Amino acid sequence: MKTKNKLELTWIGKDDKKRIEPRILKYIEEKSYGDKNTGNMLIHGDNLLALKSLEANYSGKIKCIYIDPPYNTGSAFDLYNDNLEHSIWLSLMKERLILLYKLLKEDGIIFIQIDDNEYAYLKVLCDELYGRNNYLNTVSVKMKNIAGASGGGEDKRLKKNVEYILIYTKNYNTFKWLKNAYSYTEIYELVQKYKEEGISWKYTSVLYDKGEEKYLCSTVDGDGNEIKIYNRENYKFMSINQVAKLENITVKEVYYKYMDVIHTTAMPQSSIRPRVIKELENINHSDLISIKYVPKTGKNKGIEYEQYYKGDKFRLLTWLKDVTEFKDGQWYKKDLQGTLWDGINLNNLTKEGNVAFPNGKKPEELIRRIIEMSTEKGDYVLDSFLGSGTTVAVAHKMKRKWIGIEMGNQVYSHCKPRIDSIIDGLDKNGITNDVNWNRGGGYDFYELAPSLLNKDKYNNWVISDEYDADMLAEAMCLHHGFKYIKDQDSFYKQGYSTEKDFIYTTTNYVTIQYLDMLHECMSDDESLLICCKSFDEECIMKYNNITVEKIPQAILKKYEFGDVDYTLNIEDEIIDEEDENE
Repeated sequence: MKTKNKLELTWIGKDDKKRIEPRILKYIEEKSYGDKNTGNMLIHGDNLLALKSLEANYSGKIKCIYIDPPYNTGSAFDLYNDNLEHSIWLSLMKERLILLYKLLKEDGIIFIQIDDNEYAYLKVLCDELYGRNNYLNTVSVKMKNIAGASGGGEDKRLKKNVEYILIYTKNYNTFKWLKNAYSYTEIYELVQKYKEEGISWKYTSVLYDKGEEKYLCSTVDGDGNEIKIYNRENYKFMSINQVAKLENITVKEVYYKYMDVIHTTAMPQSSIRPRVIKELENINHSDLISIKYVPKTGKNKGIEYEQYYKGDKFRLLTWLKDVTEFKDGQWYKKDLQGTLWDGINLNNLTKEGNVAFPNGKKPEELIRRIIEMSTEKGDYVLDSFLGSGTTVAVAHKMKRKWIGIEMGNQVYSHCKPRIDSIIDGLDKNGITNDVNWNRGGGYDFYELAPSLLNKDKYNNWVISDEYDADMLAEAMCLHHGFKYIKDQDSFYKQGYSTEKDFIYTTTNYVTIQYLDMLHECMSDDESLLICCKSFDEECIMKYNNITVEKIPQAILKKYEFGDVDYTLNIEDEIIDEEDENE
């Protein structure tokens, strides 16, 4: 029995190699919308074939990929076949994950959302394809509210309310997170919650009056840069409740009015504080001092920054404003999220995008967090299981470039109406207000072209009638790895692989005289691949810098054509396995 010497996941049909035909993407002008120069693409067609078609022009260019594939739960969704046999599901995922990997930039990142039915298998598969060293995290996301009468268990299993996001990068050494993930809670709502639950809330003091500053002395930081030290005179501290009573305002109003000076105290682990303490050992000072210096690192890098120290222990005043964020007219406490994301708003999910997508729609806030963590404006975001269009909707509002692929009819019923509404400024839901989205942008719409070759009534492979001359030229460029030139200056330069290597496709019969004419047009340092239906045999050896080949025969050796099923026939595989055992 032959054994393998590596750790891997195995299943029936894993080693079957599909020779995927790279099909061209047909631009559909009447379905495109808005600005046509954005680089955004909405593609209708099988995502495996579409990803293969993107490979030539987008390999190594996608910064962020988010996919939410069918979970293989054993239940049939209205819009997806989510009841695939286990081995088939793994094979479908493997083929797509390989192509997605090729599209990622070196510092790119892929997020794969899944539930617990296939999570363990998918993790091992991704380790094998992407490398365990490129695994970053698994995030657990609360995706359902199960409290109340609907939250009871109906069977032996616990009620599910969590899904998982597998996160891999293409190259761990070049990847870096651009922003951390935070949860947000309105500040007064959080204070009340802490009070009700008996949790200690530390931010209860107000530096009501900073007093007058009086220069005492200076010290230096580790690089020899000056740190100025000031005495504070006639300062005044008050509690939140004291300020509310003094000014006859509510506690919430105190938080909003005095956010900049509400604080707690801490014992910081920094090199600055010991230097200040040492400098003041023999100098009389008040119970409150302040310092001014220019940090060399951190969020205040390069600007003069002020800190306050209180008492004989020199406790640092840490401001509430540094852990909050003001948006939509409210102050929110923000807390760093790790691998448990339970603060995603699920209440208005059905309204987002104004499209109904039961059991499958993902919150815009979730996708925003993913895109915000991993990309900057102008980066490409791709989703090859687009569903209701959430990923491209969020990417558009956040001013990222995007590519969305959807094979089902929902590309017309969900994705296109949703993104059109965003472009027109009519979508007011989701993250629209959070990112100050107004209107604008656009996208190009593409249909996946049919197979290039079909069999005629005599069982011979022939070029599909649906391909005109331009489509055929583009298809041959794609099949041979050339870049297609849409508006070429020279008729025979329809595509190129290098500055001097070109491809020319023609449906004409290529004679030796026609070949001579082409050679006359070429410069001595150019090379040319001619693809045609037929040609004189003498053409093969006539010129060293010209190669002539017949279209069907040349590419039939490379790819599978016609109505190819890119899934596995499990019954055949089981029969073959049983035959071997016998």
